Amino acid sequence: MKQTERPIAVFDSGVGGISVLRELVRLMPDENYIFFGDSKNAPYGGKSLEEVRELTECHVRHLLSEGAKAVVIACNTATSADVSILRKEYPDVPVVGIEPALKPAVQFMEHPRVLVMATSMTIREEKFQRLMARYEKEAEIYPLACPGIVEFVERGELNSADLKAFLYRLLKPYCEGTVDAIVLGCTHYPFVKDAIAEVMGNTVEFFDGGAGVARETRRRLMEKELLYTGDREGRVIFENSAATLEKLRLCETLLNSK
Repeated sequence: MKQTERPIAVFDSGVGGISVLRELVRLMPDENYIFFGDSKNAPYGGKSLEEVRELTECHVRHLLSEGAKAVVIACNTATSADVSILRKEYPDVPVVGIEPALKPAVQFMEHPRVLVMATSMTIREEKFQRLMARYEKEAEIYPLACPGIVEFVERGELNSADLKAFLYRLLKPYCEGTVDAIVLGCTHYPFVKDAIAEVMGNTVEFFDGGAGVARETRRRLMEKELLYTGDREGRVIFENSAATLEKLRLCETLLNSK
């Protein structure tokens, strides 16, 4: 198989990275993809840095052994913990990470009030702290650790009454016009955006990093001359550490959701 015909690997701590996979497929529909979700060990946000690095590196090795030509770390927590190490370990492989989409949220209006919803580790790690410091003079930025949302998405519970009650308790201090924009800083969160919007009163702008990751992946593939240029319909293969039929069906459902 030619290098350009090999698949793009997309890795996440669970099924959330499918929100990034959707953007990749929209931008590059002719490419083949392998999506690996580590739902057995989800969520990553409450784990130690060492645990996240060990899990991420193990799964990336597996994906490369399956012939992946590039790796997309579609997990903010894993990116914060390990992307720089992976790039040093695999200098010839495009390794693309994700970070909270703070820049477009800050720039969409003058001095906005921006709520960043993310995992505890993403907010705690130096990578995000540097990002927030870069824009602290241009906006009011409120980082909010959101343990619990990942578990709803992993169960396929995207718009339930229980989810909305949970979100209301979490977001109550920020309702009623106290923020202008919300950054969905975990790839699971776009799947519950409608529920968040309902709780917030549909008055905020939402930002996530999925489309930007897709564009960066295409750029890196072009740079390495790895972009597929033939004529075929690309395919997606799903793998999951919790390899139940129910979980794999949820992956298909999320990929085909709006």
